[in-house]
Amino acid sequence: MAWGAEIRDATLADEGLRRIDWAASEMPVLRQIAARFATERPLAGLRLAACLHVTAKTANLMRTLVAGGADLVLVASNPLSTQDDIAAALVVHEEIPVFAIRGEDHATYHRHITLALDHAPQLVIDDGADLVSAIVTRRRELVPGLLGGTEETTTGVQRLRAMALAGVLPFPVVAVNDSDTKHLFDNRHGTGQSTLDGIMRATNVLLAGKTFVVAGYGACGRGLAGRARGMGASVVVCEVDAVRALEAALDGHRVLPLRTAAAEADIIVTATGNRCVVDAAALAVLKDGCLLANSGHFNVEIDLPALAAAAVSYDAPRAGVTRYQLADGRRISLLGEGRLVNLACAEGHPPAVMDLSFANQALAAEYLVRHAGRLPAGVHRLPADVDRRIASLKLEALGIAIDVLTAEQQRYLQSWQEGT
Repeated sequence: MAWGAEIRDATLADEGLRRIDWAASEMPVLRQIAARFATERPLAGLRLAACLHVTAKTANLMRTLVAGGADLVLVASNPLSTQDDIAAALVVHEEIPVFAIRGEDHATYHRHITLALDHAPQLVIDDGADLVSAIVTRRRELVPGLLGGTEETTTGVQRLRAMALAGVLPFPVVAVNDSDTKHLFDNRHGTGQSTLDGIMRATNVLLAGKTFVVAGYGACGRGLAGRARGMGASVVVCEVDAVRALEAALDGHRVLPLRTAAAEADIIVTATGNRCVVDAAALAVLKDGCLLANSGHFNVEIDLPALAAAAVSYDAPRAGVTRYQLADGRRISLLGEGRLVNLACAEGHPPAVMDLSFANQALAAEYLVRHAGRLPAGVHRLPADVDRRIASLKLEALGIAIDVLTAEQQRYLQSWQEGT
């Protein structure tokens, strides 16, 4: 067993290995990067700490980083997203230290983050910026040895930009979420499909005919709203951004303030990256039987203390469902404890989508090593040519050919003299 690992059950390792290999079959771009990394070893000797959802897709990123020579430690980025068989497989078969147990309590979660930082990483890979936040607030002695970090999520990038604005982000971080081959596919197609998967696995409800409220119309909300409508739901979008609200309206969705939409909602899903989106006022008008789910990174988008305070009792009618009985007789069901419903109640994004996201993570790690000492502290985007290379590799794997500009067309696009 790998040094210092904390997992639920090592006997699950063979089951986890089968699922890792199954996911790998849908991740051709990452496989190509892993093959090159094994030859070139761009991360040789690099100490790396990763705080990510411990899933079969993540396991294939870990394999890729190890192939590149990284000495890494993995911890969970969400207490309910860890797949215990995957954690076991990484420890037993891949000999990677993993500190992650599904359902771990708050104290254990943060102790695991501390253990990851005790590895004295030179590079951190984050999903929600918990590692960077811990370094900035309590482990600043690690800063001199850090080349930088990468960040997977919208929420994490928001936190990092806030750190940079406050002048406390002391090293460069690549915002992987900002890459087109990440947010256009992972956030839209991945979140759209996997959120519905989590809701349906947890509840077995029919979406057709339901009033389905989506709070937030960023890339995640757009994907979710489109797929819910495709399943026959009547979709209502709630937004604070005028441009996104207009986009939702022109995409054919109704747009309402959340407290208005809450009164007719059968299902509400938050995807905003903000807190108390479904607040006490919204909870007060929910219909009997309403389902609440969150697809944002942290479990703060639904006001859980207000929900608990309004309840006189609760039960668990199904795995992943907590049903609250309110004093006035209404019953409100919370999915996945208000955490990421696609991971708390299902398996997260499909491997074919994470192939792109984790290709970005692997190449971002390589980019930081190659540019060590040359990038200023702050939030950076992965260069556009890396984005295009990932897209090209994916197209090639899918057997899709595209056009190429002729020399004459290239000259025309770079000139200004021709016209009417």
